[in-house]
Amino acid sequence: MNKKKIFNDPVYGFITVPSDLLFDIIQHPYFQRLRRIKQLGLTEFVYPGALHTRFHHALGAMHLMNIAIQSLSGKDNVISDKECEASMAAILLHDVGHGPFSHALETAIFNQVPHEQISLHIMELLNEEFGGRLQLAIDIFTDSYERRFFHQLVSSQLDVDRLDYLNRDSFYTGVSEGKIGADRLLKMLNVYEDQLVVEEKGIYSIESFLVSRRLMYWQVYMHKTVTSAEQMVMKIMQRARELTQRGIDVPASQNLQFFLRESLSILDFERDPSIMRRFVSLDDYDIWSGIKAWAEHEDKILSYLSACMLERRLFKIMLSPTPFDLTFLADVRELAQEHFGVTAEEAEYLVITGKISNNAYESGGENINVLTKMSTVVDVAEASDLPNIQALSKKVEKYYVCYPKEISDI
Repeated sequence: MNKKKIFNDPVYGFITVPSDLLFDIIQHPYFQRLRRIKQLGLTEFVYPGALHTRFHHALGAMHLMNIAIQSLSGKDNVISDKECEASMAAILLHDVGHGPFSHALETAIFNQVPHEQISLHIMELLNEEFGGRLQLAIDIFTDSYERRFFHQLVSSQLDVDRLDYLNRDSFYTGVSEGKIGADRLLKMLNVYEDQLVVEEKGIYSIESFLVSRRLMYWQVYMHKTVTSAEQMVMKIMQRARELTQRGIDVPASQNLQFFLRESLSILDFERDPSIMRRFVSLDDYDIWSGIKAWAEHEDKILSYLSACMLERRLFKIMLSPTPFDLTFLADVRELAQEHFGVTAEEAEYLVITGKISNNAYESGGENINVLTKMSTVVDVAEASDLPNIQALSKKVEKYYVCYPKEISDI
């Protein structure tokens, strides 16, 4: 069978699959599931074109990893074919542990089980299936390989994951401010003492990348309407789980029903292989089919929230740089109780509070390092002669409250 396949990607053009192992990973059911999970969850409620999937993103990140490796190899960095293939496998599988609606339901279906841990567990299962051929990819993914720059290409503040999702999400949403010069950034990368660095002439490209990231977070990822929709879906899942665990029938697919019924941790995944088999069958369609059924449920809260999602009757959302006054929140909850005829506990599902935060660059963490012409390595915030990067390091926090628009009309 010819495994040297080519994908026609709308962002980069033709993407090649350079090895049999990478082709076999893409063909595996665990990876094919990513076709049924949207990259941006409910962002399509604001940007109708945001219909691309985790499958698209993983292929794009693999493509950029290939470009990065070739660029580094051309600068006298010795990289073996095995290391090249392993780094591409690691980035290909970095998101394989995402559940339905990507980040939106990460804490609503499981109990403190981040997708990175599930991705690693799936990689370990695939490694067994492929006879140990993914071990180096796992070492790179977990940052246990001695040549650290490979892990930094997979996960850092300037990795190929971020380069792809900013370019791709900008393309599909139509938010042109998020478009970055990924090709130039990749060509500016180098390795110094096994650490990933950016050549000094790439400083302004980094600055442009960080500004684009900040804009994309506020305009797309943390758009207030997207935040409202995501919070509503989380409340739907919490209500479905509460009713299920109280013994009330909540129709759902067999595997979704299992996760509504059980409270699971990563240890449960490791102890019982059947849990992972159930998880890798879940996708966005399980959630939407559940929501369609729940819109007719006898429970007033579940049916109301589900119908609102189906008809895009999203909650009004208010943002504030400081926490909302507790008296104001109590008054909103009281209005919800009176208008919908629900209990104080049920009103908690209708008045949602929380906080969102964003800083484009985390200075002092896993820094973006610049290799100067004097062969010294400095943090990009120190190397730049513009104040933007220092400003982008500042964390911006916003508090929100979401509630039904029917209340605001009273």
